[in-house]
Amino acid sequence: MKVRLILLIISATALMSGIQLYAHHSFAATYFEDKQQTIEGDLSQFLFRNPPSFVHVFGKDEKGQPVTWGVVWGDGGQLGRQGVTRQPLKPGAHVIMVGNPGRNPDDHRLRMLRLKRTSAGYTWGGRPGETFD
Repeated sequence: MKVRLILLIISATALMSGIQLYAHHSFAATYFEDKQQTIEGDLSQFLFRNPPSFVHVFGKDEKGQPVTWGVVWGDGGQLGRQGVTRQPLKPGAHVIMVGNPGRNPDDHRLRMLRLKRTSAGYTWGGRPGETFD
């Protein structure tokens, strides 16, 4: 009985102290981490949240057919610390994104690595010298 009470107290203390438990999300199971793909289109939605944030882009696929891309991004807290806000990413903004493509091409998914909003010159991610091609 004492052991259960001690475990309960430890668990409650850990939860109240703000210790965050992180779920493991295997991006490698969903995205090709060794490949990159560039998409271009108009932003239809930016879900700035935890975890993770999502961007939906209306563009075209490799065959020129209209498609909505689901792009996973970092969590809201992480992006906020990097200076990302909702302001430059409003619906209708034309964007170019580079990321890891989803394993199932019919899903039209991407894990974002770099972002450029063409009209404002807003960019995120990447290293100096990397391009959006």
